[in-house]
Amino acid sequence: MQKTHPIKDAKDIQKLKQYYLDRQQIRNYTLITLGINTSLRIGDLLLLKWENVYDFCNRCYYKHLKVCEQKTGKNTLIALNRESLLALKSLKESISPVLEKDYLFKSREGINRPICRTQAFRIIKKAADSLHIEGTISCHSLRKTFGYHAWRKGVPPAVIMTIYNHSSMEVTKRYLSIDQDDKDQVFLELNL
Repeated sequence: MQKTHPIKDAKDIQKLKQYYLDRQQIRNYTLITLGINTSLRIGDLLLLKWENVYDFCNRCYYKHLKVCEQKTGKNTLIALNRESLLALKSLKESISPVLEKDYLFKSREGINRPICRTQAFRIIKKAADSLHIEGTISCHSLRKTFGYHAWRKGVPPAVIMTIYNHSSMEVTKRYLSIDQDDKDQVFLELNL
Protein backbone atom coordinates (compact mmCIF):
# COMPACT_ATOMS: atom_id res chain seq x y z
CA MET A 1 0.00 0.00 0.00
CA GLN A 2 1.35 3.42 -0.96
CA LYS A 3 1.83 6.16 1.60
CA THR A 4 -0.80 8.87 1.32
CA HIS A 5 0.48 12.43 0.99
CA PRO A 6 -0.90 15.77 2.14
CA ILE A 7 -1.60 18.44 -0.45
CA LYS A 8 1.30 20.78 0.26
CA ASP A 9 0.66 23.56 -2.25
CA ALA A 10 -2.11 25.92 -1.12
CA LYS A 11 -2.89 26.65 -4.78
CA ASP A 12 -3.60 22.95 -5.32
CA ILE A 13 -6.05 22.99 -2.40
CA GLN A 14 -7.94 25.87 -3.99
CA LYS A 15 -7.91 24.12 -7.38
CA LEU A 16 -9.23 20.93 -5.79
CA LYS A 17 -12.16 22.77 -4.20
CA GLN A 18 -12.78 24.83 -7.34
CA TYR A 19 -12.86 21.68 -9.48
CA TYR A 20 -16.23 20.72 -8.01
CA LEU A 21 -17.52 24.26 -7.64
CA ASP A 22 -17.03 24.77 -11.37
CA ARG A 23 -19.07 21.63 -12.00
CA GLN A 24 -21.73 22.75 -9.49
CA GLN A 25 -21.18 19.56 -7.49
CA ILE A 26 -21.55 21.26 -4.14
CA ARG A 27 -21.67 18.05 -2.10
CA ASN A 28 -18.23 17.06 -3.39
CA TYR A 29 -16.83 20.57 -2.86
CA THR A 30 -18.13 20.51 0.73
CA LEU A 31 -16.67 17.05 1.36
CA ILE A 32 -13.21 18.27 0.36
CA THR A 33 -13.53 21.57 2.22
CA LEU A 34 -14.71 20.00 5.47
CA GLY A 35 -12.15 17.20 5.19
CA ILE A 36 -9.28 19.66 4.94
CA ASN A 37 -10.59 22.11 7.55
CA THR A 38 -11.79 19.73 10.28
CA SER A 39 -9.01 17.08 10.25
CA LEU A 40 -11.66 14.36 10.59
CA ARG A 41 -11.07 10.84 9.33
CA ILE A 42 -13.24 10.07 6.31
CA GLY A 43 -15.40 7.62 8.28
CA ASP A 44 -16.30 10.31 10.82
CA LEU A 45 -16.84 12.91 8.10
CA LEU A 46 -19.27 10.73 6.15
CA LEU A 47 -21.41 10.10 9.26
CA LEU A 48 -22.10 13.80 9.82
CA LYS A 49 -25.74 14.81 9.71
CA TRP A 50 -27.28 18.25 9.42
CA GLU A 51 -28.20 18.14 13.12
CA ASN A 52 -24.45 18.04 13.87
CA VAL A 53 -23.74 21.34 12.12
CA TYR A 54 -27.00 23.28 12.06
CA ASP A 55 -29.28 24.40 14.91
CA PHE A 56 -32.74 24.04 13.38
CA CYS A 57 -34.49 25.76 16.32
CA ASN A 58 -32.39 28.91 16.15
CA ARG A 59 -31.74 28.69 12.39
CA CYS A 60 -27.99 29.05 12.60
CA TYR A 61 -24.84 27.00 12.25
CA TYR A 62 -23.14 25.71 15.33
CA LYS A 63 -19.78 27.27 16.16
CA HIS A 64 -18.35 23.85 16.98
CA LEU A 65 -18.71 20.36 15.65
CA LYS A 66 -19.00 17.68 18.34
CA VAL A 67 -17.79 14.27 17.18
CA CYS A 68 -17.16 10.96 18.89
CA GLU A 69 -14.34 9.56 16.78
CA GLN A 70 -15.03 6.03 15.54
CA LYS A 71 -11.40 4.91 15.72
CA THR A 72 -10.50 6.22 19.18
CA GLY A 73 -13.91 6.52 20.82
CA LYS A 74 -12.82 9.96 22.04
CA ASN A 75 -15.06 13.00 21.92
CA THR A 76 -13.65 15.96 20.08
CA LEU A 77 -14.80 19.53 19.61
CA ILE A 78 -13.87 21.23 16.34
CA ALA A 79 -14.41 24.92 15.66
CA LEU A 80 -16.08 25.45 12.29
CA ASN A 81 -13.98 28.02 10.46
CA ARG A 82 -15.05 30.44 7.74
CA GLU A 83 -14.26 28.05 4.86
CA SER A 84 -16.22 25.23 6.50
CA LEU A 85 -19.23 27.45 7.11
CA LEU A 86 -19.19 28.82 3.55
CA ALA A 87 -19.16 25.29 2.18
CA LEU A 88 -21.97 24.17 4.50
CA LYS A 89 -24.09 27.19 3.56
CA SER A 90 -23.55 26.45 -0.14
CA LEU A 91 -24.53 22.83 0.41
CA LYS A 92 -27.65 23.76 2.38
CA GLU A 93 -28.73 26.19 -0.35
CA SER A 94 -28.30 23.48 -2.99
CA ILE A 95 -30.59 21.01 -1.19
CA SER A 96 -34.30 21.25 -0.59
CA PRO A 97 -35.60 20.37 1.91
CA VAL A 98 -32.84 19.91 4.49
CA LEU A 99 -33.87 17.67 7.37
CA GLU A 100 -32.11 17.29 10.72
CA LYS A 101 -31.46 13.56 10.33
CA ASP A 102 -30.21 13.82 6.73
CA TYR A 103 -26.57 13.01 6.11
CA LEU A 104 -24.47 15.90 4.80
CA PHE A 105 -22.90 13.72 2.12
CA LYS A 106 -25.98 11.87 1.02
CA SER A 107 -25.79 9.04 -1.46
CA ARG A 108 -28.12 8.91 -4.43
CA GLU A 109 -28.71 5.26 -3.57
CA GLY A 110 -31.17 4.28 -0.86
CA ILE A 111 -33.04 6.56 1.47
CA ASN A 112 -30.88 8.89 3.56
CA ARG A 113 -27.62 6.96 3.36
CA PRO A 114 -24.20 8.61 3.29
CA ILE A 115 -21.87 8.04 0.38
CA CYS A 116 -19.48 5.17 1.04
CA ARG A 117 -15.74 5.50 1.62
CA THR A 118 -15.06 4.16 -1.88
CA GLN A 119 -17.19 6.89 -3.44
CA ALA A 120 -15.46 9.54 -1.32
CA PHE A 121 -12.11 8.18 -2.55
CA ARG A 122 -13.30 8.36 -6.17
CA ILE A 123 -14.43 11.97 -5.70
CA ILE A 124 -11.09 13.06 -4.28
CA LYS A 125 -8.98 10.96 -6.65
CA LYS A 126 -10.84 12.11 -9.77
CA ALA A 127 -10.24 15.78 -9.02
CA ALA A 128 -6.61 15.23 -7.93
CA ASP A 129 -5.82 13.23 -11.07
CA SER A 130 -7.57 15.72 -13.37
CA LEU A 131 -5.60 18.56 -11.80
CA HIS A 132 -2.31 16.61 -11.82
CA ILE A 133 -1.76 17.15 -8.10
CA GLU A 134 1.50 15.53 -7.06
CA GLY A 135 1.74 12.65 -4.61
CA THR A 136 -0.52 9.81 -3.65
CA ILE A 137 -3.80 11.57 -2.91
CA SER A 138 -6.64 9.80 -1.10
CA CYS A 139 -9.30 10.47 1.54
CA HIS A 140 -6.64 10.50 4.24
CA SER A 141 -4.80 13.24 2.33
CA LEU A 142 -7.46 15.68 3.49
CA ARG A 143 -6.67 14.93 7.15
CA LYS A 144 -2.93 15.07 6.52
CA THR A 145 -3.29 18.35 4.60
CA PHE A 146 -4.81 19.98 7.67
CA GLY A 147 -1.84 18.99 9.84
CA TYR A 148 0.79 19.90 7.28
CA HIS A 149 -0.59 23.41 6.79
CA ALA A 150 -1.14 23.91 10.53
CA TRP A 151 2.54 22.99 11.05
CA ARG A 152 3.63 25.35 8.23
CA LYS A 153 1.72 28.19 9.92
CA GLY A 154 3.62 27.60 13.14
CA VAL A 155 1.20 25.49 15.16
CA PRO A 156 3.32 23.46 17.60
CA PRO A 157 3.44 19.74 16.72
CA ALA A 158 2.19 18.92 20.24
CA VAL A 159 -1.03 20.83 19.52
CA ILE A 160 -1.43 19.06 16.17
CA MET A 161 -0.87 15.74 17.96
CA THR A 162 -3.68 16.62 20.39
CA ILE A 163 -6.02 17.65 17.58
CA TYR A 164 -5.38 14.34 15.81
CA ASN A 165 -5.76 12.38 19.06
CA HIS A 166 -2.49 10.62 18.29
CA SER A 167 -0.86 8.50 20.96
CA SER A 168 2.69 9.61 20.09
CA MET A 169 4.63 12.37 18.42
CA GLU A 170 6.12 9.78 16.03
CA VAL A 171 2.71 9.17 14.48
CA THR A 172 2.14 12.91 14.09
CA LYS A 173 5.57 13.36 12.48
CA ARG A 174 4.65 10.77 9.84
CA TYR A 175 1.39 12.61 9.17
CA LEU A 176 3.17 15.89 8.57
CA SER A 177 5.20 14.37 5.70
CA ILE A 178 8.07 16.78 6.21
CA ASP A 179 10.54 16.31 3.38
CA GLN A 180 13.83 17.84 2.25
CA ASP A 181 12.09 20.78 0.55
CA ASP A 182 10.44 21.71 3.86
CA LYS A 183 13.75 21.47 5.71
CA ASP A 184 15.53 23.50 3.01
CA GLN A 185 12.93 26.25 3.28
CA VAL A 186 13.58 26.58 7.03
CA PHE A 187 17.31 26.99 6.46
CA LEU A 188 16.85 29.43 3.59
CA GLU A 189 14.28 31.61 5.35
CA LEU A 190 15.96 31.71 8.76
CA ASN A 191 18.68 34.26 8.08
CA LEU A 192 19.87 35.20 11.55
